[in-house]
Amino acid sequence: MEVYPPERTRNVVLAGHNGSGKTTLAESLLFASGAITRTGRVEEGSTTSDFEPEEAKRGGSISLSLLALEHSGTKVNLLDSPGFADFTGELVAGVHAADSVLVAVSAVEGVQVQTEEAWLAAKEAGLPRAVVITKLDRERASFSRTMQELEKHLSRGCIPLQLPIGEEASFRGVVDLLSFQAFEYSGARRTTIPIPPELEGPAREARERLTEAAAEADDELLERYLEGEELGAEQVAAAVVKGFSQGNLVPVFVTSALRLVGVDLLLDAMVRIFPSPLARPLPEGYPQPDPEGPLAAFVFKTVSDPYVGRINLFRVFSGRVRPDTTIQNATRGKEERVGQVFTLRGKTQITLAEVPAGDIGAVAKLSETQTGDFLGRVALPRPRPAYPEPVFPLAIEPKSRGDEDKLSTGLARLSAEDPCIKVERRAETHETVVWGLGDTHLEVLVERLKRKFGVDVTARTPRIPYRETVKGTAQAQGRYVKQTGGRGQYGIAWLQVEPLPRGAGFEFVDRIVGGVIPNQFIPSVEKGVRNALAEGVLAGYPVTDVRVILYDGKHHPVDSSDIAFQLAGSLGFKEAARQAGLVLLEPIYLLEVEVPEALTGDVMGDLNSRRARIQGMEPVGAGVQRIRALVPLAEIQRYAVELRSVTGGRGRFRATFDHYEEVPAHIAQKVVEESKRLAEEAKK
Repeated sequence: MEVYPPERTRNVVLAGHNGSGKTTLAESLLFASGAITRTGRVEEGSTTSDFEPEEAKRGGSISLSLLALEHSGTKVNLLDSPGFADFTGELVAGVHAADSVLVAVSAVEGVQVQTEEAWLAAKEAGLPRAVVITKLDRERASFSRTMQELEKHLSRGCIPLQLPIGEEASFRGVVDLLSFQAFEYSGARRTTIPIPPELEGPAREARERLTEAAAEADDELLERYLEGEELGAEQVAAAVVKGFSQGNLVPVFVTSALRLVGVDLLLDAMVRIFPSPLARPLPEGYPQPDPEGPLAAFVFKTVSDPYVGRINLFRVFSGRVRPDTTIQNATRGKEERVGQVFTLRGKTQITLAEVPAGDIGAVAKLSETQTGDFLGRVALPRPRPAYPEPVFPLAIEPKSRGDEDKLSTGLARLSAEDPCIKVERRAETHETVVWGLGDTHLEVLVERLKRKFGVDVTARTPRIPYRETVKGTAQAQGRYVKQTGGRGQYGIAWLQVEPLPRGAGFEFVDRIVGGVIPNQFIPSVEKGVRNALAEGVLAGYPVTDVRVILYDGKHHPVDSSDIAFQLAGSLGFKEAARQAGLVLLEPIYLLEVEVPEALTGDVMGDLNSRRARIQGMEPVGAGVQRIRALVPLAEIQRYAVELRSVTGGRGRFRATFDHYEEVPAHIAQKVVEESKRLAEEAKK
């Protein structure tokens, strides 16, 4: 593939709700450009972009896919993004590499939840947006209904550049409002025809509306339009380009990807209307996209290839990346050796002589570089993508005991590949917990661990990291004495336990006087107490918020030892804690849920059933309320899935640890019994 300058490059994210026809449209665009000779089908798992086995299994995209194609002397980097809510992070990554977003909306289902999410992601990134109405050949398809939904839910600036000829099974062509021509399709063959009589009136009205909207993007043009001057097609087209680049005008296209109706016109529009890297306003502090300038590139995605290793996808903002050179990773302060540079068309690698400013490329086997890194001498003043916070936990462990290292390596690689995956080791429950955006997100992770790294795992809902604490004050003796001939063991310690305020942790107080326990053994008593704290007394969970006072004891000049006083400290603490009375503590999280105003009652009712304490509610946007509540972690481990069910996918939330508090007695009893059962099973 030849090297293209910035003015002949287009970087476009294809986004939308799952099932809106994005991947089929991408396949048709590749075919129309000549990049592929036959189109694959999503149902058969044969499309260019959905090449991962997990995508074929689910019949939809789960990873951002780069599809490089060429048309009319221009390179188009099409980034096909998933439409599942669980893979929103892939959309965010694509948005940070692109110059515009093309949102696919089905003419059957209309605007859906992920349509709005894609729109919001593009808006927050300041990218121009266009809409393509898909599936106009399907039963129950409606162009007029879809346009009403676009204007209601997305933007009043949605302006058709095309009208469909026919609808549902009779959809066969397109009226192009810029050229004011009609085209009929038979497969990939396009024929120019007269505008059908029934569309002449609607087409003139739509053309007038397009002209008015376009003129508003140019003050001089608007003045001439208001004075009654008739604007030519080229003037209107230039104003559409300007209005689109500024984000004031949202062009709307019509297609049937399966029948290839309108696909070639959409491809032409990407070249003529969509902004190049030169046309898009850059964030403050960014260099102009000059291939001769200093290197400034951003790594927006990392993929693990079982044969090639790690592949980094990057967008060049200035300068160029050439093969067989050394570049600086500004984020990590490391130099990286670049081998071959290439672009991708799905899983197919296409070698490039270089990747200049404005273009997107890929490189394999960089040792240090990860998603979010800047390549070049200076990191650009571009904030890291605001990836969604992982909110769905899963505890995993290898089925085979010898696979711990494989699991660790696999999780490290996959979390580096996907910033929406977080891995933690919970000391309290001795579990490896992986966090993701939902159950499907983590199901895919488990499948990839097996396929890419050969480790089969068991997965379950994580145990809650409960804590234990004492309710009152008590004293007890810890005695460890063994006299069996020869040197024995001797250590006696008297301990007092008392509660501390919630969140205070642990405090050890030495009140030994008169040398009844020699100074060298006092740290041994404290170590024994700390060991007992970690093991727990009531249900095997760590003990916290307690003060332990060592106030008396006995030693033997020969038989006393470090281990004897450790055991005395442990035994004494456990006995004193039992006498003081133990209670279970559970983690309480601050939950912030954002939902449409009409759904607040449903969400608050659901929260109340989860032992939540509502802290307040406030508006955060047009028709959106934020509910704040304190909720036990035990009640919200699957909340990502359950909130989606309650709100139809229109709710979002974040949860942060707030404090520990006592578990209600009837729940605590069940937790203790379950802990004892698990302990018994572990002994078998």
